Amino acid sequence: MTALLASVRSDDEAFDAARAGAELIDLKEPNDGALGGLAIGDIANIARQLRARYPVKPISAAIGDMPADASDEIATRVIEVSDAGVDYVKVGVARGPAARRCIEQLAGLPATVVPVLLCDGGMDDELVAYTAALGFAGVMFDTASKDGGTLFDHVDVDTLARWLRIARQRGAMVGIAGALGWAQLEQIRALAPDVAGFRTALCSDGRRSRLDPERVAQWVSALHRPVGGRGAGGDATAPGLGDTARQ
Repeated sequence: MTALLASVRSDDEAFDAARAGAELIDLKEPNDGALGGLAIGDIANIARQLRARYPVKPISAAIGDMPADASDEIATRVIEVSDAGVDYVKVGVARGPAARRCIEQLAGLPATVVPVLLCDGGMDDELVAYTAALGFAGVMFDTASKDGGTLFDHVDVDTLARWLRIARQRGAMVGIAGALGWAQLEQIRALAPDVAGFRTALCSDGRRSRLDPERVAQWVSALHRPVGGRGAGGDATAPGLGDTARQ
């Protein structure tokens, strides 16, 4: 079964997503980029409130969009976010000359880091395998740009399946995100990642608008349905949302 990761920006959205069945609550600020970071005080406040109501529901938070060579800033932010009370700290890493060293640094930090490999500019087997070999709790594949293209516009399903297999063989939880919507549901289900992450597909009017708990519930149902099952409307999409809702 694929768990739904709902990206939220406030305590109200976090509670709505949790009540609607999202298995993982992910804290980020969509106005500040693909992995925009909330203020540390806001992360701590939301995490504290969620723990009180949902003590076993995992919480992740992004550190913000930073270049891979900003090693000091990344390390400081990772520790601050971790100390704010989340389970996983998400850090975006794009392919490039500084990527390998950044991954090495993340593996040595006293925090549970989930590298988010950003595939817009391409990704390669070597970096994926190296990341998986360092023993991270999880590895995600995502896109940095939210301009309407999806993860599958940058990476084909067979390649993604190979990358997920490489990471799983090392014991990592694997996830995908990146403008995912109803048009990609069957591809998501075919890959069967441990986690699928969404923002825009869960919102009423684009990723910067408010999260809609009804959409969260519909996506939870779709991801949990056995392969080959049909939606409530008799087809592979959730009723009433069409193919345009994307992260």
